[in-house]
Amino acid sequence: MAKIKLTKTELKAQSDALKRFQRFLPMLQLKKQQLQAEIAEISAKADAVTAREQSARRALESWVGLLATGADMLSGLVKVKSVKTSTANIAGVEIPVFNGIETDVGAVDLWSTPAWVDDAVEAVTSILSLQSERKVLVRQRELVTRELVTTSQRVNLFEKVKIPACREAIRVIKIALGDEQTAAVTRGKIAKSRVPESEAEQEGAA
Repeated sequence: MAKIKLTKTELKAQSDALKRFQRFLPMLQLKKQQLQAEIAEISAKADAVTAREQSARRALESWVGLLATGADMLSGLVKVKSVKTSTANIAGVEIPVFNGIETDVGAVDLWSTPAWVDDAVEAVTSILSLQSERKVLVRQRELVTRELVTTSQRVNLFEKVKIPACREAIRVIKIALGDEQTAAVTRGKIAKSRVPESEAEQEGAA
């Protein structure tokens, strides 16, 4: 513990600091719980998106033979042009929110390509959208987790360092002030007891 002044002014400063830390700690603990809940929810959403993507990929398995013969047609046919996002605030953390994707679809000659190409383009677009959504969710989790680490560190600082330090400082100062008061009272009694002796000495001398 850093050296503290054993004064009433320091006692008040430490008491005020203790009240302040005790007031902020519950808010930090609540924020920590909110962030933990948000991380769990984001993880559940990411898992659900992954499951949907896997389901979409399985749906394409029936087309494997067709895709094998027409792979050159689909190669680079659908590309993600941009990922549309907005922002939201979770417990003081600004996160991206997935709103969809914009794609570039290559020109398709309807006369020379098989009819299933349209369905394939739609399926691939859906998979690309799910992949982009998962990436945004992963980014959300990264940002919220980072804030959780910071908040947890602050909770630990208040619980294990700041509050105990203030309590110990208050204890030490109160003991010192009590000892000082006791010493002052003792000195007063001694001084008072010496007054009659001094008066008696003066009378004897007269």
